[in-house]
Amino acid sequence: MKAVVYERWGSPDVLELRDVEKPTPKDNEVLIKIHATTVTKADVTFRNGFKRFFPLITFFARLNFGLRGPRKVKILGLELAGEVEEIGKNVKKFKKGDQVFAFPGFGF
Repeated sequence: MKAVVYERWGSPDVLELRDVEKPTPKDNEVLIKIHATTVTKADVTFRNGFKRFFPLITFFARLNFGLRGPRKVKILGLELAGEVEEIGKNVKKFKKGDQVFAFPGFGF
């Protein structure tokens, strides 16, 4: 699947369109084929490495998320709309093909 990823903090120039491995949902998860997403101030803040904050806040944020670049989250996005593509074996409230919208939180 294709995704826009970033490996280091910076301007929009650090964003790259790449092929990434398609995730497999765990027993209590759903896989959503995303049709639309948003770009928010939070995405910009994460991408630029918290540079617009006071130096102390920037330091602690980077300690948590990565000093030179994002440690865990390399794909931005906090809101989405799409279609359920696969479901885990314990999922009961959704089925394949359901139209959904979501805010997955800061776990990305």
